[in-house]
Amino acid sequence: MKTGVLFIHGFTGGPFEVRPFMTYIQEQTDWVVSVPVLPGHEFPLDLKATSAESWLMEAELALKRLRKEVDRVLLVGFSMGGLIALYLTLRYPIEKIVLLSAAAKYISPRFLLEDAVIMLTESVTKTYPPNTFYHLYDYKLRHTPFHATREFLRLVKIVEPYYGKITVPVCVVQGKKDGIVPFATAEYLLKSLGSKKKQLIISEEGKHHICYSDDCQEWFGKVYEFMRED
Repeated sequence: MKTGVLFIHGFTGGPFEVRPFMTYIQEQTDWVVSVPVLPGHEFPLDLKATSAESWLMEAELALKRLRKEVDRVLLVGFSMGGLIALYLTLRYPIEKIVLLSAAAKYISPRFLLEDAVIMLTESVTKTYPPNTFYHLYDYKLRHTPFHATREFLRLVKIVEPYYGKITVPVCVVQGKKDGIVPFATAEYLLKSLGSKKKQLIISEEGKHHICYSDDCQEWFGKVYEFMRED
C-alpha cells in the first residue's frame, strides 16, 4: 500500500518551515511527499489579493493530485497549515493528521514574524547559514497587509466549529517555549477534536518554528512512529 504525506506550511511562511521534518520522513521511508506553496506565499511575498478560500483551495488541489498517486494519505500541518489540514480531513478520507504548533486560536501575525526573526539568531544559525531566511523575514515584517491578517482570522473561524466532527487519529506537537501559540492551545485542540486516538508530543525546547527546535530529532522519531503504526 502506497503512502503519501501532504505537508502544509503556515501563514506568511513557506515549505522551508516544515522542510527539516519532511526531509526526515523522506530519509526514513519511500513515501510520496508533497508540499504546496499557498497563494501569495511565493517569494517575493504578495498577500494583497489572497483569501482564506484561495489557501484552502490550493491545499485541496494538492491533496487531489497526491491521492491519484497513493493509496493512503497523511497530513502534516504547521501553524495555519494545521487548520487547513483539519479542513481537508472534514472533506476527504485521511489516514492520520499531525498538527505542528497548530494555530487553533487567532494569533498575531506580527508576533509570529518577530518570533521568526528571533529564531534566526538562535538555534537555526547553529546548523544553517545566518542569512538563509533573514532576507525573507525582513521583507515579511514590512509587507504583510491587514487584508491577509483578516483572512487568517477568517480561516480560524471557518474551521473551529467543526473540530468535534474530526475523528481520524491525530498527533499534536507543541513547543513549551512557543510564544505565538500558547501550550494551552494544544490542550484545547486535544479536548475539542472528536478523534478517539489522540497523542500529544511535547517539545521542551520548541518555539513556534518547531521543526527547527534543538530537540527536533527527538520528536521527529516519535511522530514518525505515530505515522507508521497501524
